[in-house]
Amino acid sequence: MKEIDLMIFDFDGTLVSSGADLANAVNFTLKTIGLNKRTDEEIIDFVGDGVKKLMQRALGQGNLHRYEEAMVIFSQYYGEHLLDNTILYPAIENVLKYFAEKLKVILTNKRFSFTIAIAKGLKIDQHFVEIIGEGSTPYIKPDRCLVDWLLNKYNAAREKTVIIGDGINDIILARNSGILCCAFLNGLGKREDLLAEKADYYCENILEINSLFY
Repeated sequence: MKEIDLMIFDFDGTLVSSGADLANAVNFTLKTIGLNKRTDEEIIDFVGDGVKKLMQRALGQGNLHRYEEAMVIFSQYYGEHLLDNTILYPAIENVLKYFAEKLKVILTNKRFSFTIAIAKGLKIDQHFVEIIGEGSTPYIKPDRCLVDWLLNKYNAAREKTVIIGDGINDIILARNSGILCCAFLNGLGKREDLLAEKADYYCENILEINSLFY
């Protein structure tokens, strides 16, 4: 087991299962502006780099002129429906309670306002000393400035900090900033891509981190 001072958690696909609500919001947007819907699998593949990239990818290169219009529709719809189907991954509450004495942070490329709304709605916000989302800082993952700022603020050792996430950006961020990474293989990210990136640790079930760190 590895001693850890600071635990950084990704959000979508790590703490919360939110794929269905994201897909519904994107497809509502596409339908509203007269474009063909995409499969849930396609939309999930677009997740990870923030809502702007999500919408640009969903629109496709030929429809980027509809971006501003699409963002207004998506933001309103998703803001009203972000808890329709979104739930905590099994065992998340167990993990958060197990590491109750550790400093824990949410670090996501999801828009900050959406992240806060879901975290509060699912009653996990009180477990974290900091929640960082797109719009709350000038940076997004995998920019190491995010980690450097956190380490400085919480006086945490680089070698005793871990990021737990289901995305490539989480592994790249860890590599960029010299912290540890534990990749969750059953979130929204593609298993084969995560395995190819050679994270420090892997887990099939998020509960496994209870036996990896102390």
